[in-house]
Amino acid sequence: MTKRTLTRLPLLLASLLVLAGCSLAPAYQRPAVATPAAFKEADPEAAALWKTAAPAEDQHRGEWWTIFADDTLNALEVEALAANQDLAAAAARLAQARALEGTARAERLPQIDAGFGPSRQRPSPASQGLAADADTSPSTLWRAQATIGYEVDLFGRVASAVDAAGADREQREALLRSVQLALQADVAQAYFLLRELDAEQALFGATVRLREEALHLLQRRFEAGDIGELDVARARTELAAAQAEAHGIARRRAAAEHALAILLGKPPAAFDFAPQPLARVAVEVPPGLPSELLERRPDIAAAERAMAAANARIGIARAAFFPRLTLTGALGYESAELGDLFRWSSRSFLLGPLAGTVLSLPIFDGGRRDAELARSRAAYEEDVARYRQTVLEAFREVEDGLSALRTLAAQSRAQDEALSAAERAARLSQFQYREGATSYFEVIDADRSVLQQRRTAVQLDGERARTAVALIRALGGGWDEALAPGEASGPAQIARRD
Repeated sequence: MTKRTLTRLPLLLASLLVLAGCSLAPAYQRPAVATPAAFKEADPEAAALWKTAAPAEDQHRGEWWTIFADDTLNALEVEALAANQDLAAAAARLAQARALEGTARAERLPQIDAGFGPSRQRPSPASQGLAADADTSPSTLWRAQATIGYEVDLFGRVASAVDAAGADREQREALLRSVQLALQADVAQAYFLLRELDAEQALFGATVRLREEALHLLQRRFEAGDIGELDVARARTELAAAQAEAHGIARRRAAAEHALAILLGKPPAAFDFAPQPLARVAVEVPPGLPSELLERRPDIAAAERAMAAANARIGIARAAFFPRLTLTGALGYESAELGDLFRWSSRSFLLGPLAGTVLSLPIFDGGRRDAELARSRAAYEEDVARYRQTVLEAFREVEDGLSALRTLAAQSRAQDEALSAAERAARLSQFQYREGATSYFEVIDADRSVLQQRRTAVQLDGERARTAVALIRALGGGWDEALAPGEASGPAQIARRD
């Protein structure tokens, strides 16, 4: 090596160090999305009672289901979080993403290996400068050496890979929280469905008992000659219809109980839920602001992190167009005899870039790098579209929940009036029948109307509870609340009808 080369080598190395770490990935910015100033379906008066803190997607959501003040639901939620297999699978996917991020970060450091062993070789006469018919003897060469390899990150390929792996890990964290929130909501909705069916079952059980008593009474009056057989036949029909409905509800309840068992990580045969008819539950849920939804929803955070990862992979694809500098070296001993291997005279080393080809630049690859860069850019555009669509879907789900809760409350009030009127009509028809002013058909029709109105009221109660859960899920699960002065304290105001 000449003196001129030695003087230029530090300058070359300094230039490489300056280039190292330069990223070719586009500067990442979260794409803008159209965000309304307020939710269209939010109640302005109810929203004024709340002062919602600025949320963050990664903050702890808390036990939001406790707003329903139900100890059984609280216990089921804790049990599901501890044993659900979908949640366990999501946690395992997060562990994989963390491991892959560790793999990417490892490329920033030198890779060192050690080896020991012999190699048997016989050189060709031509490689030794001998005649073609010359005899060359085989020889054994023993080596004990450590090797080192390091890629100088000239154009940010490694840095972009680390950024992409980090974004992937953050996406998996958000997806884990999304699965967790979905599980919590599914457990609550399955629980309220089960209790709604219990209420329907209790309603039809009482109806069957009343109709059995009515049939026995009519049978005795028929035998005494007070009424005709037509009334008895109608009473028997209504009894059988109520029994059939009761069996249908029992079938649906069994399926709902089995579904809840799976959410809890249990086989259906190992889970029994004692009947617990649903009482009316009305929960005031503060919607907050649409802009806060972008930071609260874990699925939105996951979509945003997917964009960040795709943006970093554009940098990896761009770096493929530029040279890659890999420094390699080996230090150790080699000897023709095993006994001489560790003598001082057997020491050897190999160091790049003074030996071998370490600066590589592909010249022609048939357009593979261009295609990969185009694919990376298209993948990023796809993730941008998915992100914006996820935001739109989130807005829709919140608006649907707010609208549904408001209309269900009004529907329940109207249904209460309809039930009250039906019960009065039934009492009047019973009185008129006993006085002989009307037929038993009128009694049956009024009784059927009462049953239908009561069943509708029960179904509305269940629908309101499940809709409240769906709205909380759409809002990202829970909130930081502070009621205005003079209002009742607590996470929500709860009204019940026993």
